[in-house]
Amino acid sequence: MDVGLKRELEEKVRAGERLTREDGIALYESDDLAWLGGLAHEVRTRKNGDVVHFNVNRHLNMTNVCTASCAYCSFQRKPGEKDAYTMRIEEAVRLAKAMEGENLTELHIVNGLHPTLPWRYYPRSLSALKEALPQVSLKAFTATEIHHFETISGLSASEILDELIEAGLESLTGGGAEIFDWEVRQHIVDHDTHWEDWSRIHRLAHEKGLKTPATMLYGHIEEPRHRVDHVLRLRELQDETGGFQVFIPLRYQHDFVDMKDGKVRNKLQARTTMATGAEALKTFAVSRLLFDNVPHVKVFWVMHGVQTAQLALQHGADDMDGSVVEYKITHDADNYGTPNKLGRDDLLDLIRDAGFRPVERNTRYEIIREYPGPDADRREAPQPMRV
Repeated sequence: MDVGLKRELEEKVRAGERLTREDGIALYESDDLAWLGGLAHEVRTRKNGDVVHFNVNRHLNMTNVCTASCAYCSFQRKPGEKDAYTMRIEEAVRLAKAMEGENLTELHIVNGLHPTLPWRYYPRSLSALKEALPQVSLKAFTATEIHHFETISGLSASEILDELIEAGLESLTGGGAEIFDWEVRQHIVDHDTHWEDWSRIHRLAHEKGLKTPATMLYGHIEEPRHRVDHVLRLRELQDETGGFQVFIPLRYQHDFVDMKDGKVRNKLQARTTMATGAEALKTFAVSRLLFDNVPHVKVFWVMHGVQTAQLALQHGADDMDGSVVEYKITHDADNYGTPNKLGRDDLLDLIRDAGFRPVERNTRYEIIREYPGPDADRREAPQPMRV
């Protein structure tokens, strides 16, 4: 990058000026990852200090049966496939209650677009989970699922959200976003929920007082300009509603595990390579710099590996997600080596080992408990990047 442009971008960031589309593309073109990371770290420190947030959560995928066959997805199964499943509501409650003794604070629920499950299954599931675990926040359903519920119920998204909120919903999930630009999206998504409906549903959720996350699936067939466009659409919607709490870049995964049954469900991997660690860190840094009006950036350790996740905390991220437990959407695809679960103590160790101070949060980013940071008396104790 030209020295003059680098200085100009530094001055804009430090003055709190909003970066443009051209600025975002220029940042992606820079090969100076240390400079990029340092600049993003300044922003994350200004917003969140030396804190890294986490929560104790459990992911529940109540069915993997799906009408869609998205090109990147290894999770979906068609009705009648040997490993297709749909949980009874009682089974979902049993799995959730198994973590009750660990002071679980959140259930994160995402499903396939089941062709025959009735609409009432979904609010009834939330009601049963909330009754069994009243202290646990329910973060459930992507905008794609809400759009699907409109189709199967005949209700509007507004009516659907009202019923789900009454049943205990506290937040949507951020999925279904992938990459919004149609140039890419038409090749990777096999359902009818695109930017117009995704943004409509999150706007409605924000109007009803819900705070939601937003995601971006990167590292497949998209180019950096598509990532920039994706973030800027979200930034504009955030200007309007203020309802996004966190942005989550999600690393696209190849379909290693499913090859064992002779089926490669991922239709992209023959022409893609997964993002390297350096590309992941660049994506976090540029996202933090561009998405100036979102409070938090989360690194989902399941999709990045714990070491890259720790490094992302030095490149703009301030949240490491949570305990997770059995994240089928990724673990049904890869053999990447991440565990199914990290306990509270594991997360505390990882955050301190990266040089930060752990803070346990709930779904609304309200602080539950603050923990001591790294031991300052240890000579080898890590410290956050200097700013």
